[in-house]
Amino acid sequence: MLGDRVRETTTTTGTGNLTLAGAATGFVTFDSVFGTNTPCGYAVASSGGAEWEVGIGHLSGSTTLVRDSVIASSNSGAAVNFSSGTKDVFCTQPADTIATRGLVTAQIASRGLR
Repeated sequence: MLGDRVRETTTTTGTGNLTLAGAATGFVTFDSVFGTNTPCGYAVASSGGAEWEVGIGHLSGSTTLVRDSVIASSNSGAAVNFSSGTKDVFCTQPADTIATRGLVTAQIASRGLR
């Protein structure tokens, strides 16, 4: 679900799948780390930062990122209707998933199961 130095760009508009345009200089592509159908955390941000989204997605092809589950966004947590322009797309660990895993780990430890 995580990969180091994964960052691409997109000029996709709307709320659908993102078409990835290749790795930013010094970074690697989603496809080189995850391949198709592997869940991954992602973030998308417009160059000015006004439009942004964090979620869990997967590649349906080498350059198509499917936005499976939006966790947080500039659109009140819903999928962002991205406007024109270049956006950065990068691999991230959504904070919500860290908090959930931490809670589960704490519950396991408190029961002496660890």
